[in-house]
Amino acid sequence: MSDDQQHPSRATEAFYGRRKGKALRERQAEGLATLLPALKLDLASPAPDILAELYPIPVERIRLEIGFGGGEHLVHRANENGTTGFIGVEPFVNSMAKLLSQVEIQGLKNIRVYDDDATQVLDWLPSGSIDQIDLLYADPWPKRKHWKRRFVSQVNLERFHRVLKPGGVFCFASDIDTYVNHTLIHCRDHGGFAWQAEQSSDWLTPYAGWPGTRYENKARREGRSSAYLAFRKV
Repeated sequence: MSDDQQHPSRATEAFYGRRKGKALRERQAEGLATLLPALKLDLASPAPDILAELYPIPVERIRLEIGFGGGEHLVHRANENGTTGFIGVEPFVNSMAKLLSQVEIQGLKNIRVYDDDATQVLDWLPSGSIDQIDLLYADPWPKRKHWKRRFVSQVNLERFHRVLKPGGVFCFASDIDTYVNHTLIHCRDHGGFAWQAEQSSDWLTPYAGWPGTRYENKARREGRSSAYLAFRKV
């Protein structure tokens, strides 16, 4: 199979907006300078056949979080699941700096990161290598003309389907109804993802061990409820 057949073509528009916000504090800047090179995936080299080799400690599962924001959820899950190896992708410099400061403070050994487009990581990963993909409160691009920038698309769902292990899970959370509906329709049309909900409480109840996020708290203050979708690879 050719490379073009193995990896779908990348979208022509970025899935994210600006890359950098306010100036970093000295400790954050130091973390970016030292920790980022140490923990960043090297996409110039082939991915190991066994992704557990990316980590200095034994791990039994691999979990990918796309767009981790301030890193609260990723850090919580890494502490909660010490035998899971996490890959966090976030192009926003300030968010990456916040995560790395917590990785250092808490001495987390089961996190690797990437600071650019998540499609690059998805195309680098071996087929059937990931147990779970989390896409939580992704940019909804609310204007209809920008919907093509939403990360959930047929092209990216095919990427998800390729890298997930048989029975692997894709979790999507959002407070934007149009994006929730968009994701449900795209997963249905793809045909390779089975929505796990059987009743309304299944998508209205947060995932087990859910710590909440800043974005979720803001949504609730503004009167928006959230949906927590889970799809299993079939």
